[in-house]
Amino acid sequence: MNRKHVTVWVLFDFANSVYPAVIQTVVFNVYYASVIVGNQTGRGDWWWSRAVSLSVLFVAVTSPLLGAVADRAGVRKKLMLAYSAVCVGAVALFTTIQPGMVVWGFILAVVANVGFEGALVFYNAYLPDIAPPEHQGFVSGLGFGVGYVGSIAGLLVALLFVPARMGLVWISVAVFFAVFSLPTFLFLPADRRGIPVREAAAWGLRSFRKIVGEVWKVRPLRRFLLAYFFYVDGILTVIVMAGLFAQKTFGFTQHELILLFLVVQVSALLGALALARPTDRWGAKRVLTLVLLLWVGVSVSAYFITGKTTFFVMAVVAGFGLGSAQAASRSLMAGLIPEGKEAEMFGFYAFCGKSSSILGPLVFGSIAAATGGDQRLAVVAIGAFFVIGLALLQRVQIPAIRRAGAPAT
Repeated sequence: MNRKHVTVWVLFDFANSVYPAVIQTVVFNVYYASVIVGNQTGRGDWWWSRAVSLSVLFVAVTSPLLGAVADRAGVRKKLMLAYSAVCVGAVALFTTIQPGMVVWGFILAVVANVGFEGALVFYNAYLPDIAPPEHQGFVSGLGFGVGYVGSIAGLLVALLFVPARMGLVWISVAVFFAVFSLPTFLFLPADRRGIPVREAAAWGLRSFRKIVGEVWKVRPLRRFLLAYFFYVDGILTVIVMAGLFAQKTFGFTQHELILLFLVVQVSALLGALALARPTDRWGAKRVLTLVLLLWVGVSVSAYFITGKTTFFVMAVVAGFGLGSAQAASRSLMAGLIPEGKEAEMFGFYAFCGKSSSILGPLVFGSIAAATGGDQRLAVVAIGAFFVIGLALLQRVQIPAIRRAGAPAT
């Protein structure tokens, strides 16, 4: 295992994690829904949920094709850089959004989300290249753990400017992402030379059905992806809607939200690091099962709690399972894909995750708007995704001998 490659790969998680923390979860989503749109009756929830769903729809549709292009043409790093630049540029343009500019804010939010989510497809595809299977759980968990450090740093910077100088919040996110991701693009291993991009794109279009067929032939892989389709929808919906829930239902101010999610990031960091080694020892499936049981309990509890303090405690408990669920999922996927198919299979992984992620925000936003802004029922509905994903995960039989002898369960 090349420690330099692991270090710069993990550093990208540090760099890009400022985006979901500040933009998707705590500051911009609440600012857009409550200030730019207005959210007294759930209208802001409706617009924000549509922005998230449209952006992940684009990434879901294009990921398998671009994953194939990355593998065949050897342009994985270039595509990762291009998507990251799109995200950074769109966030910088958030400074042009003023109250009432609903459509312009919507467009920039969609573009920024596309850039962020698209870069992750190629970032995830590096995992099998930089870590042997017996260490992938640890490296994947380390990436998420360091990512939460990046989230904490980004939130601390945002705390300096909220709410008086919101433009500086967006600039700080763009600069943070750009600066700390530079070592990744400079020092990650170069892609192997391949066929021209145009030929690779044509091959990808012809071969999408073949890729689906290859996934379908590997029973553990297809069963895992079906389970992942549901439970990751719940996770990603919580990430992008939790700030709105805390602000509207429990009355958290912007500063209180940042402080809340700072603590949640610490909890998620501890969870990702604490369960990184157990993911290698016990197996990713067992870790995922435990974490999903935790999330089911959290979803049900959210309907009944009434006070800020209780919600604060619940959010910290939920945060412990956040990073570990994502890290264990990435590790399990890396251990199931055929060798030489990393980018296109992780493209399909993104396709499953992102295509499912269209549903959760739509469900949340639609229920909140239909009930005049009642977000409690929306949260319970999202809990159903965890229950379905947990049930389907139990059907996944991990081969006794995997690609490099990773744990069987």
